[in-house]
Amino acid sequence: MSGNEKPSTRSSSAQNGDGRAPSGPPVAEAIDVTKRYGSTVALDHAQIRVLPGETHALVGRNGAGKSTLVAILTGLQAPDTGQVRFAGAAAPRPSDRDAWRRHVACVYQKSTIIPQLTVAENLLLNRYDRGRLGLISWRSLRRRARDLLAVWSVDVDVDAKAKDLSVEQRQFVEIARALSFGARFIILDEPTAQLDAGAIARLFGHIHDLQAQGVTFLFISHHLQEIYEICDMVTVFRDARHILTAPVADLPRGELVAAMTGEATALDVPRSRTAPTGGAGVVLDVAGLRLNGVFDDISFQVGAGEIIGLAGAGGSGKTEVAETIVGLRTPDAGTITVDGQVPRAGHVGAALASGVGFVPQDRHHQGLVAGMSVADNATMTIPEKLGAAGFLSARRRDAVANTLIDALAIKTPGPDLPVSGLSGGNQQKVVMARALANDPKVLVLITPTAGVDVRSKESLLDKVDQVATAGTAVIVASDELDDLRICDRVLVIFQGRITAEMPGGWRDQDLVAAMEGLTVDA
Repeated sequence: MSGNEKPSTRSSSAQNGDGRAPSGPPVAEAIDVTKRYGSTVALDHAQIRVLPGETHALVGRNGAGKSTLVAILTGLQAPDTGQVRFAGAAAPRPSDRDAWRRHVACVYQKSTIIPQLTVAENLLLNRYDRGRLGLISWRSLRRRARDLLAVWSVDVDVDAKAKDLSVEQRQFVEIARALSFGARFIILDEPTAQLDAGAIARLFGHIHDLQAQGVTFLFISHHLQEIYEICDMVTVFRDARHILTAPVADLPRGELVAAMTGEATALDVPRSRTAPTGGAGVVLDVAGLRLNGVFDDISFQVGAGEIIGLAGAGGSGKTEVAETIVGLRTPDAGTITVDGQVPRAGHVGAALASGVGFVPQDRHHQGLVAGMSVADNATMTIPEKLGAAGFLSARRRDAVANTLIDALAIKTPGPDLPVSGLSGGNQQKVVMARALANDPKVLVLITPTAGVDVRSKESLLDKVDQVATAGTAVIVASDELDDLRICDRVLVIFQGRITAEMPGGWRDQDLVAAMEGLTVDA
């Protein structure tokens, strides 16, 4: 879609389940809200108005004020000035958490489910039925949990441990838990950041079903195409201020991006990149790789300075191939050769030592140690460069970290800031910094721009281009088309096998069709 085209996905006004336009007071409303943290203005007379039955998008670059608004809408923070209203009435007192839960709930990108507990225990946490002796009635707990899941059409075993659920299942359980308190206004914070295409389609279907039952959603996402697929209205924040609210169907993508960034930008313009010549030496050689039940006979080579894409739908095996290259998985057959060396299979340390850098799929669980500083996170793979005899030099660590901070334009007051204090885009840049800290010969990236804003995405992809230009072999495993556009060629993996190879300049419909095992006529 070009910047001047108008999307034709949804009606310009939200519809209730029976086809009527929504009526009544706003489900939720923030009016003239200002919030400061010291000298930082997090929200500046901001506003949003969400009507019954809508799926209302809230978008903006990292630091625009979205997270602060969510904290205020959910009662976790109080505004300095302004007010929050639900169904036309003033919000409850901040201390009355039960009253807030009856109005609003948030399903965060980082799950709040307790992994060690069962689905039933998570659903009804601290609300267990008890018998005459004060003991928990497990039979009653399971029955109530099953009834709750059935009402909201969530197909999950109530006795399953939460840690064994998929990301998609955890989200559905969290939505059901939120609805169980009585809330009919649900905030979804980056709900698709860790989902594949199939899971995203199921989530959107579930949202439509819940809308028909009277549930209203505030949808926060950095993936602008999703806004056009699922949302009725969109509100844009920039620099802590409300910029616009408009029907999605009336707002061209180019205008939406311009509102977010303050300038016109053309994200749909193809990137200009000169692929390395055929004489570039082979840096990575994957031969006959097999992981039983996941992928088979995976063979390809990546030359110095080349960017190769591994594309595929969920369950295709693309992510597992990438994780096998970096030593997270042990193959049942095949070899991986890095610059003439064959590192020990299934050993991350050996892969790092041979010159492999890695950006994992999930920065929260695989990429960052939240309590540690930016400097510690960025340099944890190179302790040998930071001191001798097992002792690290803080001065040397900070010097290396500052170089990486500058190289990736990480917005932080200093290297000592806990990485949890950064925005999502800057956290992802820290993960990238660690992958580059050891000047890798091979850089493996899995969905490298998941959950980051437009500008951070551009910055990260520009950095990948720079690294390749300097001679590093790069693999990008993703089903995000923007991630794959930087690739010199894309290998499509379908049901565990490479089924197609596409040179740069591919058409979106051709690549998506190949990922789904189909073909599209020209």
